[in-house]
Amino acid sequence: MMMMSCEYMKSNIDEKEETKIRLMRALVEKQDPSSKEVDDPTLRRFLRARDLDVEKASGMFLKYLKWRQTFVPNGSISLSEVPNELSQNKMFMQGFDKKGRPIATVLGARHFQNKLGGLEEFKRFVVYILDKICSRIPPGQEKFVVIGDLKGWGYSNSDLRAYLGALSILQDYYPERLGKLFIVHAPYIFMTVWKIVYPFIDNNTKKKIVFVQDKKLKSTLLEEIDESQIPEIYGGQLPLVPIQET
Repeated sequence: MMMMSCEYMKSNIDEKEETKIRLMRALVEKQDPSSKEVDDPTLRRFLRARDLDVEKASGMFLKYLKWRQTFVPNGSISLSEVPNELSQNKMFMQGFDKKGRPIATVLGARHFQNKLGGLEEFKRFVVYILDKICSRIPPGQEKFVVIGDLKGWGYSNSDLRAYLGALSILQDYYPERLGKLFIVHAPYIFMTVWKIVYPFIDNNTKKKIVFVQDKKLKSTLLEEIDESQIPEIYGGQLPLVPIQET
């Protein structure tokens, strides 16, 4: 009886979402004909990010389309557009978790404020990363996992404008893509910056962030990731592969 009840509820939720997707599609296609090229799962992500409010989700989606057309006019960010960020060798991608979500690892202590390319290059780098990760998401899955490693992080790595810029891009233009963020080896001094950033994180994203204790690092990762898919530096079997080489 309980199983039938759960299935019935899920069916109702699915039907409700499908109805709202149709309403949203009619609304956004009327305002921007290029919306016709966008699939239903994409519209669903924006709907879920706005708690199935069609009007709010449509506004968010149309803002995304406009941003994409101006910020990524060629459809993708090339390596030549982010040379200074790539040179820091801080972003890696390798493996999948138990749900089939691709895993990315960022080494926070390797990030320094980009004085050559500035904040705009950093934002391009964030888009390059997110597009790269999303391209590895298998059919039937929509999210990815990130391990944010702050070992060795200090005030010289603190870059609030970059952090807030990355957060804005993730939340505004890649809604419902982040499955989980494991923050590992977080030093005490990082919490000063975290307190400033935290109010800018939306509630949906906050639920996906986990601070992992050093002594429970591997056991925590093993709850979601098979050992064969965990990076070697955390006791797993996969080497870190720079994101531009994947």
